[in-house]
Amino acid sequence: MTPSKPSGRSDLRGALRLTADATAGLVDLVEAMHERIARVPGLSGALDGRTSGITGLVYKSIRGVTRIAGGGADALFRLLGPALAADNPSPDREAIVAALNGVLGDHLAATGNPLATTMSLRRDGRSLELEPAALERTIPDINGRLLVLIHGLCMNDLQWSRDGHDHGAALARDLGYTPIYLHYNTGLHLAANGEAFAQQLEQLAAGWPHRIERLVLLCHSMGGLVARRAIESARIAGHRWPSSLDDIVFLGTPHHGAPLERAGHWIDLALSSTPYARPFARLSKIRSAGMTDLRHGIDLPLPKDVRCCAVAGLLGEDEGDLKGRLLGDGLVPLDSALGRSAEAARQLAFADRCRFVARGVNHMQLLSRAEVCAQLRKWLS
Repeated sequence: MTPSKPSGRSDLRGALRLTADATAGLVDLVEAMHERIARVPGLSGALDGRTSGITGLVYKSIRGVTRIAGGGADALFRLLGPALAADNPSPDREAIVAALNGVLGDHLAATGNPLATTMSLRRDGRSLELEPAALERTIPDINGRLLVLIHGLCMNDLQWSRDGHDHGAALARDLGYTPIYLHYNTGLHLAANGEAFAQQLEQLAAGWPHRIERLVLLCHSMGGLVARRAIESARIAGHRWPSSLDDIVFLGTPHHGAPLERAGHWIDLALSSTPYARPFARLSKIRSAGMTDLRHGIDLPLPKDVRCCAVAGLLGEDEGDLKGRLLGDGLVPLDSALGRSAEAARQLAFADRCRFVARGVNHMQLLSRAEVCAQLRKWLS
């Protein structure tokens, strides 16, 4: 039987099936964390755990789902109907669904919830058919320089565009790459996403209508861990696409884990005095598999015969400052993003020329800051 076309009503039925209380607490956490990271370091003013503008509307919408999920479908339709309508796709809907998948994506997938994101490779928010004629028809100026961008936790492919900038579009314009964007459920285990991504890349490479001259993976945050898992999965499966892989660039990837995620076990005692960490005092025991996988990162070496480069954000200006090293970009510590470890076995072999620290830059600003894009151009030219 042909699957039914996704609709706004199916999205809303999925929303009704969420556990209201558990989701509400985590949405509060994510928004409070987002507010602190979005603030310019040193900016005065009280922090109340709420964001503003479109971002605030997205969190308000998610929170609204959890408050009224048990109170009747009519109210829920009125609240989220326009944003979740499939015939009216929008960045708001994509952001809402991506956030829900990051928080409860494993539960959504396991229960067959229509809100669960299915992995795909996309352009302009639309899934690609991975066969030569369709790719030629869909992608203007397609060529042999292929750039695949992988987003982070609670995000989606459209969010590579930030503050009027998109690294993929910039590298297409300046260096002639063809950008393709991965869209996936960030609440699933890294291993599952890595295996699925490896299969997607195998299909993409087989269907690419030009000889692949250069293949680059550009990864933000969790996306870097998914990419590393994909390479290991491809090795085990005997895929051919890794032989075309030239470069991987990691932007704020928690190679050795994100201690602020682990903070649920001891945050009240150790970190509640710092504004960036304080939201984690609200952590409950209910988190997605993807979130919990960020506790320790992954213990895999960097792939051989592939140039690997790491960009780390630093909230302050002094790399030697202890607080700056621990907080890093506000989510990922400096050493974790650069693959440095006191344990020799966990040290990642990034060459010195392939490490870059963006000072005064938080986790999300890695997607838009001019100095980060300039470094990407330097490495990938």
